[in-house]
Amino acid sequence: METLAVKFLFFDIGGILLTNGWGHESREEAARRFNLNYKEVNDLHTFIFNVYEASGVDLDEYIDTVIFNRPRDFTREDFKQFMFEQSKELPDMLAWLKEWKKDCGFRIISINNEGKELNDYRIKKFKLHECFDAFVSSCEVGIRKPDPAIFKLAMGIAMAQPQECVYFDDRKMFAIAAGKLGLRAYQHTSFETTKKILEDLKEENSKLK
Repeated sequence: METLAVKFLFFDIGGILLTNGWGHESREEAARRFNLNYKEVNDLHTFIFNVYEASGVDLDEYIDTVIFNRPRDFTREDFKQFMFEQSKELPDMLAWLKEWKKDCGFRIISINNEGKELNDYRIKKFKLHECFDAFVSSCEVGIRKPDPAIFKLAMGIAMAQPQECVYFDDRKMFAIAAGKLGLRAYQHTSFETTKKILEDLKEENSKLK
């Protein structure tokens, strides 16, 4: 079989470039900050968050279900601001990738599960257009990882064969899901290991030219 050069890099965002948009650590902190019952919040979150990430409900509807299902002594805007503030840049990776992309020779596309308001905020706040050519976000396409359809859609948008694609995710189960479709998939465990994989891919491509 003909060896195809890698042309497309697909990346998750939360856990690699940024903290997770609304992970369990953030919800635990919210429970402490706003004096909430964490178990109740988490149960309701589990009930509806997948729907939010697939744009079945918006952020206000999510908050109504999980938080404002009773009177509170804080405002909706206070809580939303707290949610947005949980997004932080992780050390090294994002800044390095923005610079590396300038002459790496790859197209770089995100595949991420995120609700629309959080997704839009993170793209703008951290200038993610500087490292991504396109965003395949669950909130825009109505499909969530690990559904194989989201990886197939990303490859369709790129007009790419699986052998031309490499995928990085901090969650092993998502990397495995991509790998089952024929993509070369890696679990991101650290900046240094992912950086080495990327540099090796760049060198590998230069030998195929």
